[in-house]
Amino acid sequence: AGKINEAISEFQKSQNNPHKRVQAMSYLGQCFARRGMNDLAARTLQNAIKEKVVFDEEKKDLIYALGCVLEKMGRKEEAIEQFKLIYETDIGYKDIAAKVDAYYSGQ
Repeated sequence: AGKINEAISEFQKSQNNPHKRVQAMSYLGQCFARRGMNDLAARTLQNAIKEKVVFDEEKKDLIYALGCVLEKMGRKEEAIEQFKLIYETDIGYKDIAAKVDAYYSGQ
C-alpha cells in the first residue's frame, strides 16, 4: 500500500517465525526490489531459495523473482540461469518459455 518501509520492518520481524520465514523473506525481497535495492533483494531471495528444499510453486516464485532482479541489475547470464531452472521442470510457468526462447534465439 505504498508503505514499503513499514512493510520491510514487519517482514524482517516475520522471518523469526519458522512457519512463515520463507514467505516473509520472499515479500522482503520484493520490497527491496520495489525500493530499487536490487542487491539486497537478490541476497534475500537467494537465502530464501536455499531454505526451500522442495521445488514447488513457492520455490519457482522465488527463483523467478530472483531472475527478474538479476535482469534489472544487468546480470543477464545469471538471470537466464535462474529462468532455465524453472524451464527444465515447468515450461508453462508465467513467461518462462518466452524468456528462455528469446535468450537462445539471441545467441
